[in-house]
Amino acid sequence: MGFAGVPDVIELRGLRLVGICGALPEEQHRPQPLEIDLDVVAELGPAGRSDRLDDTVDYGALCALVERVVTAERFVLLERLATRLAEVVLQDDRVERVTVAVRKLRPPVAQDLATSGVRITRRRGDEHPEPV
Repeated sequence: MGFAGVPDVIELRGLRLVGICGALPEEQHRPQPLEIDLDVVAELGPAGRSDRLDDTVDYGALCALVERVVTAERFVLLERLATRLAEVVLQDDRVERVTVAVRKLRPPVAQDLATSGVRITRRRGDEHPEPV
């Protein structure tokens, strides 16, 4: 926890990737541009004192992890993609909570809509295993 009980947060904004996500048939056959934001709550005090990468959550590694999920897996709903990203980020024991925002940059609607997206927040211990 940061100063005066306010959590420390690593902010990642505007990670642009191309992946399969959509309910329409053409969206399942054509990758589309997506934009992702992460707010990763973790104790950053040790890194602030030591100036060592090993004492924090490496945002480069987070970006690579998110990229692997987006490019290697397929999703119908943005809600599932965001939840999957939260699941993989929370695998790092130092992460207490994560907020994931995922936006389609070219939403498939007839109206002039700049983006469509979802934002979810998950915390350690909230993860529920997938039914088998």
